Amino acid sequence: MISLRLLFMGTPVFALPALDLINSSPHNIAAIVTQPDRLAGRGKVLRYSAVKQWAIAHRVETYQPDQLNEEAFLAWLDNLKPDLIVTVAFGRLLPGRLLKTPPLGCVNLHASHLPAYRGSAPIHRAVIEGAPYSGVSIIDLTEELDGGDVYAQEKETIFPDDTAGTLHDRLAAGGAALLLKTINALAEGTAVKTPQDSALATYAPPLGPPDEMIDWNLHAREIHNRIRGLNPWPGAYTTCKGKRVKVWKSAFTGVHEAGEKIAAPGTILGFGDGTIVVATGLGNLTLIEMQPAGKQRMQAAAFCCGYRLEPGERLGIGSPSVG
Repeated sequence: MISLRLLFMGTPVFALPALDLINSSPHNIAAIVTQPDRLAGRGKVLRYSAVKQWAIAHRVETYQPDQLNEEAFLAWLDNLKPDLIVTVAFGRLLPGRLLKTPPLGCVNLHASHLPAYRGSAPIHRAVIEGAPYSGVSIIDLTEELDGGDVYAQEKETIFPDDTAGTLHDRLAAGGAALLLKTINALAEGTAVKTPQDSALATYAPPLGPPDEMIDWNLHAREIHNRIRGLNPWPGAYTTCKGKRVKVWKSAFTGVHEAGEKIAAPGTILGFGDGTIVVATGLGNLTLIEMQPAGKQRMQAAAFCCGYRLEPGERLGIGSPSVG
């Protein structure tokens, strides 16, 4: 096996399985590039990315450029002389000058079965939209967003009880293994790539505040998928008596029977074993785990008890304050 000199570019936890696997291979991670440190939390504490923490623990040189086209960074890259650049959830598009630097180019691990779900939130969007499967793709990186030729890809079933978190972990592990196979093939000169059919491309734009709010007028299954797709981050929320409440876990209980009296969307219909049943635009949804602002997660029924809610009261009414 020919050992390649690699520059690894990544930022979040999703990249760690790939780092671990490559680090245990014959290939050499010569340096790591990750996003600049960010202020996080209420205390605005400077926080390192998961990849930077890995680099420190493994004593790998790290560079955190503000801009990828700045001269100091490009000069550093020229001096590094990597055979291949590997990117996993880095968080920025690479400029053409960077893509042309290594002899073997740049490969990227993307968390979808391309050309589906190009973009920054493929895992969340796939679960939110109720897709039957997701996957991982190893592509030749180009200036087009996730549009490069495909070296290898695998599908991953999305199960009914999957959350973005459980799917994330499986894709990170499976993607790491597929990425290393691709790196090995590039080292051996046996890698083959296939163009994507861009006519079939779909997109997974970044999540924003509107994505997090539960619209009780939707079908119960759509709301259930949104709750799954936003768990464990950033979380779906509703309002109760004007205060924001996150909903972490739910169960789809079916659509209304013909002739059944339908309550207004968001109406609490009753209580189960630690749960509450809420009416939606079509069907009922069982809420299992909720979290008021500033509190721990709790069973939905315990939340209702604390808020002294009764059947007939409605969620989603009032301004979404957090106080």
